[in-house]
Amino acid sequence: MFGIMPTEPRITNERVDDIPVLLTQIEQMGVENLIDKHFPTHGNWQGKSLGSIAVIWLAHILSQADHRLNHVQAWVSKRLETLKTFFGEDLRELDFTDDRLEAVLRYLECDRNWYSFEDELGGSLLQVYDITPERVRLDRGSPNNKMPSRRFRPSGESALYFGLGQNIFNTAGHFI
Repeated sequence: MFGIMPTEPRITNERVDDIPVLLTQIEQMGVENLIDKHFPTHGNWQGKSLGSIAVIWLAHILSQADHRLNHVQAWVSKRLETLKTFFGEDLRELDFTDDRLEAVLRYLECDRNWYSFEDELGGSLLQVYDITPERVRLDRGSPNNKMPSRRFRPSGESALYFGLGQNIFNTAGHFI
């Protein structure tokens, strides 16, 4: 008992920046699962799933405003512990070599798969409401002319009415 020395804790320091916000939003959208569903990989794919790699790469693109392949691995290595909290301990820096990311691009280039992916993603993100308004007002832009515009009111019951623009002048050159 006296010969065993306690090990000191290993402390790492990583910049988190906007990564948790981006990954949480992407997770709520279901992008990772949809990529895995609509872009199947062959039996030789090892390591993290195509969806996981693509989502982390997307977070890199959004966070760094940089889509180049050769910068992703270094970015991941500086944030590996943070990314492991989202994707598990088996995440490796080698999952993000430029060769691996090129393979991701090859899988994602199939148009047929993109159509089904976009349909399902859009179906879960967009909400359409049936709104029947009593009246719609269309305002024209703000032309800078000195000609007063006439009011036009369609006859009968209509949902569309046209009115004066914002920069309408009277005959003396003053705003009305």
